[in-house]
Amino acid sequence: MSPTQGSLFGDEPRRGRGVGPAPVTAEQLAVARVLPRLVRLGTSSWSFPGWAGIVYDRAASESVLARTGLTAYARHPLLKAVGIDRTFYAPLSAHALAAYAQQVPEDFRFVVKAPARCTSPVVLQGGRAAGRNELYLDPAFAQDEAAGPFVEGLGAKGGALVFQFPPQGEAIVRDPALFAARLYSFLAALPSGPAYAVEIRDRKLFGAGYLDALRAAGVAHCVSVHPRMPPVREQYDALGGSFPGPRVVRWMLGGGLGYEEAKARYAPFARLVDEDPDTREALARVCAEESRMGHPVLVIVNNKAEGSSPLSVFRLAERMAADSPGFAG
Repeated sequence: MSPTQGSLFGDEPRRGRGVGPAPVTAEQLAVARVLPRLVRLGTSSWSFPGWAGIVYDRAASESVLARTGLTAYARHPLLKAVGIDRTFYAPLSAHALAAYAQQVPEDFRFVVKAPARCTSPVVLQGGRAAGRNELYLDPAFAQDEAAGPFVEGLGAKGGALVFQFPPQGEAIVRDPALFAARLYSFLAALPSGPAYAVEIRDRKLFGAGYLDALRAAGVAHCVSVHPRMPPVREQYDALGGSFPGPRVVRWMLGGGLGYEEAKARYAPFARLVDEDPDTREALARVCAEESRMGHPVLVIVNNKAEGSSPLSVFRLAERMAADSPGFAG
């Protein structure tokens, strides 16, 4: 096989070279120029080979993208944030987070998930319960394994530390007041400094007690686009505009599929398969309203929302730009 022929098949012949950014279109540049400065859009992680030609300039393996893709990703004018989800399964050290921070510009922001040991009442192994979690809502553990590394490693580039509570189980869901009280005690004991946000996956817990607990602790609610939660507008309107810090949104999953079904349907995440214009419209309006009030907004999109998270980000940005008087796209 000649060198020329080899270059057609994956990245093996060029194993040592990192990826670069994909070409940016004139329309994307025009959109970027009119987006509100306070709104940062991004995706959940960045190491997806199917993004070749969308985010990256060539095909590369997941391992190559994990090592070298973030720098190229962060050069796209519409990708100003990224989610780090792997920390939900195992914490990352301050050193590892600092290595990420060194790869991106100063105005870039990270949205980092705290470990599930903070937020799951059971120990999760392979997605299944494996016994009681003794570290559930333990502020000392959260400080040592989440908040401390977040601050030390990311500094000003740390956009938000998200405590995502997976489905809590009937014993907890049936007593929302007790959950809210325990949540407040946990959040109030965390060190000040980081912007915290809480994301829940139990509709019955999303009520006045929960929201009062967040307000009292000075912590934001993360608006979650997920079938287990109320629609975007319902969540947003319940907040009443009184939460501190950046507004955090995670567009995770469409209404008709589970995660594994969506993964199988959408892989390799190179195109939009099940577009959701209603959610796109709702998010565009939330971003516009919050930015007009001077609030930073962080929107993170998952591949399983519509099929390809960078393309979802681009469409959302286009929708926002369409309302700008300075946009001629």
